[in-house]
Amino acid sequence: MASREGRRRHHDLVPLSVLLSREMKNEKMEKPTVRYGYAAQSKKGEDYFLIKTDCHRVPGNNSSSFSVFAIFDGHNGDAAAIFTRENLLNHVLGALPRGLGPEEWLQALPRALVAGFVKTDKEFQRRGETSGTTATFVIVDRWTVTVACVGDSRCILDAQGGAVTNLTVDHRLEENIEERERVTASGGEVGRLSIVGGAEIGPLRCWPGGLCLSRSIGDMDVGEFIVPIPYVKQVKLSKAGGRLIIASDGIWDALSSEIAAKSCHGLPAELAAKQVVKEALRTRGLKDDTTCIVVDIIPPDNELPPPTPPKKQNIFRSLLFRKRSNDSVGKLSKKLSAINIVEELFEEGSAMLAERLGNDDNSGQSTCGIFICAVCQVDLGSSEGISVHAGSIFSTSSKPWQGPFLCADCRNKKDAMEGKRPSGVKVS
Repeated sequence: MASREGRRRHHDLVPLSVLLSREMKNEKMEKPTVRYGYAAQSKKGEDYFLIKTDCHRVPGNNSSSFSVFAIFDGHNGDAAAIFTRENLLNHVLGALPRGLGPEEWLQALPRALVAGFVKTDKEFQRRGETSGTTATFVIVDRWTVTVACVGDSRCILDAQGGAVTNLTVDHRLEENIEERERVTASGGEVGRLSIVGGAEIGPLRCWPGGLCLSRSIGDMDVGEFIVPIPYVKQVKLSKAGGRLIIASDGIWDALSSEIAAKSCHGLPAELAAKQVVKEALRTRGLKDDTTCIVVDIIPPDNELPPPTPPKKQNIFRSLLFRKRSNDSVGKLSKKLSAINIVEELFEEGSAMLAERLGNDDNSGQSTCGIFICAVCQVDLGSSEGISVHAGSIFSTSSKPWQGPFLCADCRNKKDAMEGKRPSGVKVS
């Protein structure tokens, strides 16, 4: 009898391989489908884009896949846009610690994006070219969207049943008072172009160089106070999904975020991108490079109809975005998803590197005990690392020995970006 009971219990056991298979199946069922389209019209040939849908957190593990979409709007030539397209993704991934789980990986992304942007800028400036570029860089990992940007190429979210929301900040001196104040405090001069007779024309620019932007990659002839430190925002969509529109300023100078979203309602992603470009050209003509990527994040086993126009706005619009609570995070996420609310996981736009890299007693230490630079990832000897907080009047840390750590070269760049010393890069 006992033997038969033992055999019965044995047959009720489920092999590990079956459990893993079920987990993979459930994981696949919960993973949204990502569809995209892009369109462009060239005026100067300085817009570039990146679309990569076969990235993996764990090499060779298809269940760890994520997608990257980016637009780089170059100026003063296309060299910076091309270099950034070819190197930024690798620099961001190189700044992520190894062996992280999915949630830890997403939490580490904001700091890795800052490090990747600064490293890309630093490496490009070594080439001695004066070109610059905006960068709007979007990572889609299941229902989580992480966006980093410098410049004025914009990413907007048209959530299912909700309002259109900007996921980026425009770093234009004309419109961004905080950035104007930061640039002047760091040693830059902000003003309009003067013509004969003393009249001032055009948008506000930073001098020397005359750049209209306060953040970019490259632009070594303007000054290090034009920083590559990105604004970063991370949100989690509801299980209803949504649509992203990522575009250069050739679109946004012609269309508002709301009009761009409305112009492509009812269209699949590929046709939607073409329609947005068409509408921008109809409105303003081809006065600049005009590039658009549309990304649809679609619930599994459901051909999601394109987002419907938002209903008449009321006091409940403020509920579209809710910040993540430290309590009952899992339960809150499920509740927010069930009622189609987009959950805000992270947002930070400070231009101070110490604030963006944070405090971490163990940050920068490799598995073999050697410290590494938090920006360029080079190994540091025991006496070489300089805390990102050392000597910083902006730091909330009173521990200059606390990580993350920087190499001497990255520390010099940090000081130059904060106006503490002239840029060490000279234009030949």
